[in-house]
Amino acid sequence: MSLIALRPAVLDDLPRLTEIYNHYVVNTPVTFDLQPFSVEQRTSWFNEHSGTSRHRMIVAVEANGKVVGYATTGRFRPKEAYETTVESSIYCDPDATGRGIGTELYRALFESI
Repeated sequence: MSLIALRPAVLDDLPRLTEIYNHYVVNTPVTFDLQPFSVEQRTSWFNEHSGTSRHRMIVAVEANGKVVGYATTGRFRPKEAYETTVESSIYCDPDATGRGIGTELYRALFESI
């Protein structure tokens, strides 16, 4: 595994996060989305997971500054009884898989919640 840093996501990460996610939209069925997103379309999603919002987003950054993955928590279901329950998601750059980055992202995400 290459050296990575983990940190909360910032708005400047959004283009890269969108690029990573769109890879999975276009090339796999795992997202259940059918069309790739623009950065603008992902802004409200980003705002739900950043700063002081209830849900979290952690990014993995290589030494060269490139974001290579992210992990999030999000709302599980809209029913009131599920308010304290979250689901988690993780996406890595396809060139960064198999290096343990996902494990580190999940570890940091779970510690943050």
